[in-house]
Amino acid sequence: MSAASPVLVEETEDRVVLRLNRPEVRNAIDADTVAALHAVCALLEERPRVALLVGEGGNFAAGADIAQLRERRREDALRGINSSIFDRVRRLPMPVIGLLDGYALGGGAELAYACDFRIGTSAVRIGNPEPGLGILAAAGASWRLAELVGEPVAKEVLLAGRILSAEEALAVHLLTEVVEPDQLVAAGHRLADRIAKQAPLAVRLTKSVFHAPREAHPLIDDVAQAVLFETEDKQRRMTAFLERKSTKEKS
Repeated sequence: MSAASPVLVEETEDRVVLRLNRPEVRNAIDADTVAALHAVCALLEERPRVALLVGEGGNFAAGADIAQLRERRREDALRGINSSIFDRVRRLPMPVIGLLDGYALGGGAELAYACDFRIGTSAVRIGNPEPGLGILAAAGASWRLAELVGEPVAKEVLLAGRILSAEEALAVHLLTEVVEPDQLVAAGHRLADRIAKQAPLAVRLTKSVFHAPREAHPLIDDVAQAVLFETEDKQRRMTAFLERKSTKEKS
């Protein structure tokens, strides 16, 4: 992707850094951003890796592009333009780490909710002001936020326009950590390093099992475990564990 792309992509062997790249409009999510995110998802579905998602210019994403949103009609809503891409982000094979600074509002907040982890700075402001614009948060917030923070807080955000500060978001576990702005990406990489130490297929299958519907358990757990029991990675890691344990007992 070119430097003018709405999403910049930096690839390494075990992770991909994605940068929302419309700082002049606080990274508002427009149709081009949605298309770029679909392209990135295709990349990560073909070759699964941890993804770090950050906004350029001191903001994560200040919402959907209101100029475009104002012109959308019934058929556009039924297409699920934003909800489909955020759901695709949520379903990526490996974890996604949202790195939030400044505004994460409206569609930007819903993109953050779709991440598996969220790390923020003290400047973060998270919320869903959609009802103030005559619409609802229809790209995941209306149900995903309650799963993340509980019904009372979710209703304050969705129905009463409450904007969460970094401290408030940390207190309700919407953020896992709050760091200084110049440490945000480094904090994301530290978390990615911890994930990268795990067996990649075990992480993938654990994420899939975690998000499976209740009625799929325990069968899906048993099938996933059956797959992992046959891998060379499991044999190697367990053998190394037993050898380390034996060495410690002899010393």
